[in-house]
Amino acid sequence: MKIFEKKIILASKSPRRSQLLSQAGFKFEVKTKEVEEDFPSTMPADDVAPFLAEKKAMACADFLESDDEILLTADSVVILGDKIYGKPVDYQDAVQILTELSGKVHKVITGVCLLSKEKKKVFADLSLVHFQPLSEAEIHYYIEHCQPYDKAGAYAVQEWIGLCKITKIEGTYTNIMGLPMEAVFRELEKF
Repeated sequence: MKIFEKKIILASKSPRRSQLLSQAGFKFEVKTKEVEEDFPSTMPADDVAPFLAEKKAMACADFLESDDEILLTADSVVILGDKIYGKPVDYQDAVQILTELSGKVHKVITGVCLLSKEKKKVFADLSLVHFQPLSEAEIHYYIEHCQPYDKAGAYAVQEWIGLCKITKIEGTYTNIMGLPMEAVFRELEKF
């Protein structure tokens, strides 16, 4: 059984998104372009990920060469309260982010945009992540061993923190990894 007939172009440098699509049996090609990940300062935090996914898709629309191709873009944000935690800029920023997330429940929202020459679909998935308290030593251990500088919220669910310090997830694991595969599969089937 073929999972999906149309050619998918993944416009993302994320090795985790490629891994998830591969594991789900999709055939795809990766093409990337630098796109500024800025958004209006007045935008509600919950709207940022789908906004950025759509912005990336529109910037990469020229990747679509034929009618049987679908461009897939995504963006994930970590939110605590109304504050968005992006990728840490340096070691100290990673320490600060993990200190603030420690012992709390935060949201991970991944926005996804599917784009073809004829249509566009933007959607998002939400997961709640329950962190145990992290000691200062644990935070330093994690940053030094896992180098989470390319990850929103300064952590990856599939690394040490996810294995040892997350007590509960409400929502899908793949959403926290960066691509909500159940929703992506459902939307591709309808697209």
